Amino acid sequence: MSKICFVFFGILLAINSFGQVKQRYQDLVNDAHQLYESKEYLKSAQQYSKAFNIEGNGSLTFDRIAAALAWAQADLYDSAFVQLFRVAKDSTFTNYVWLIVYQPGLNPLHSYNRWNMVIETIKINFVKKERNLDMNLVAVLDSVYIEDQLCQQQYVEIATKYGQQSEELKSFSTLMKDKYSINQIIVKKILDERGWLGEEIIGHYGNMALFLVIQHSNLETQEKYLSMIREAVKKGNADPANLALLEDRVALRQGKKQIYGTQLAYDETTGESYVQPLEDPDNVDNRRIAIGLEKLKDYLLRVGMKWDPEEYKKKLPELEAKQKK
Repeated sequence: MSKICFVFFGILLAINSFGQVKQRYQDLVNDAHQLYESKEYLKSAQQYSKAFNIEGNGSLTFDRIAAALAWAQADLYDSAFVQLFRVAKDSTFTNYVWLIVYQPGLNPLHSYNRWNMVIETIKINFVKKERNLDMNLVAVLDSVYIEDQLCQQQYVEIATKYGQQSEELKSFSTLMKDKYSINQIIVKKILDERGWLGEEIIGHYGNMALFLVIQHSNLETQEKYLSMIREAVKKGNADPANLALLEDRVALRQGKKQIYGTQLAYDETTGESYVQPLEDPDNVDNRRIAIGLEKLKDYLLRVGMKWDPEEYKKKLPELEAKQKK
């Protein structure tokens, strides 16, 4: 057999071996995910470790985060931090806000100094990657966004645990309003001085922070900045979906009908959710599509609701009467 044949045969063996390693890694990760979903957190974490031993430095960053979640839920925080520091050292991972806000399974780690070290390292990755951003504003608005979202999560958790009329929820609501007031001062100053800035200046979460703070403000504040977000959408500096949410909320608070059908409500008597009073239900999809939104039936389907325009029109007078109360 020629040398060329030996080399070619060796290459085929290497490719086959590589493919087997990849498949074994993925099988272990899939097993780990299933174990986590079954709340067998320790076994899940151990499966992730087996996968990482096979793949080594080729292990995926998000699998490392999943492993950290499993270790944290198993109350083995040192092992969780081992994975998080590996994530932080990956210079391509920059989404520290996502890690803080959308991974509540890591919340037990937040009180440790090592958590701050992880987040600061990832922030450095972010700064190096996004050199054109206004980093001072990014830092301020990212903090506003994080606080806003964590407040929302806590509100839901307390309401679920203690009930809508509980003293615990009333106490937290007061605290949340105070935090919102401080955030409004920060955001209104930025809007008044620099306008509605786009993601290329303040990043995705900074841009979202502008919207969320106004969305959670009183009617007077919402009315003041509504025209500003309209112009921002035209310039590509704001999400049309966010504009639709604000347009609808303002309209309802003014005693009018909403335009895009984004605002839903819950009837405690019937136990059903419904679309709050909507202008011209027959043509709502035309309005939604015009600003880049999906059809109303698809939007409602994602939250477990059905859209029947004819049935809705029959109920509309009742819904309007309910709104006036």
